[in-house]
Amino acid sequence: MSLCFQGMIIRPTTIDGAFVLQPEPIDDERGFFARIWEHEALAVHGLQTAIVQANIAYNKAKGTLRGLHFQRPPHAEVKVVRCTAGVVYDVVLDLRPSSPTYLASFAIELSALNRLAVYVPAGLAHGYQTLTDNTETTYFHSVAYSRDSSSGVRWNDPAFGIEWPPEARRILSENDRGWPDYDPNAPFFARAT
Repeated sequence: MSLCFQGMIIRPTTIDGAFVLQPEPIDDERGFFARIWEHEALAVHGLQTAIVQANIAYNKAKGTLRGLHFQRPPHAEVKVVRCTAGVVYDVVLDLRPSSPTYLASFAIELSALNRLAVYVPAGLAHGYQTLTDNTETTYFHSVAYSRDSSSGVRWNDPAFGIEWPPEARRILSENDRGWPDYDPNAPFFARAT
């Protein structure tokens, strides 16, 4: 069930605790004004409302894939992700063993035109593939980045079965290529190298 607050709609996804945040523009002859963050609306859902750090990522080429990343405790983070230029195929993956949606994923196109954002709770991995050249994404984080807690899982690990858009050439970092196969018995996943 979606909740609508003046200026913003919060829609649940198929992943427990993950939401799509949709602004509701107020139009006039100048253009529009829209809310992209609403403390009270998030609090009603029991969601994290603190923003400790904000980052942007710029991607030159279509086919760039970033992810799937997360931070391990004690620096597990909530993040809200928006695409502010171009289009990305955004994916969240539930890595919480106690979750009813454990190992399930959710994907959505985020773009500068649709102005949607994804609320990613702690314990989920996040990543995206760019669908256009010159994309930019903005991240709002509940916890500051910690290199020692930084981790990830491989984007194409067969354990997850994530369907990514076809791409003739994918551009990935060496780190993202090198995540080991998922092992649910391993201590809370691999550490970043």
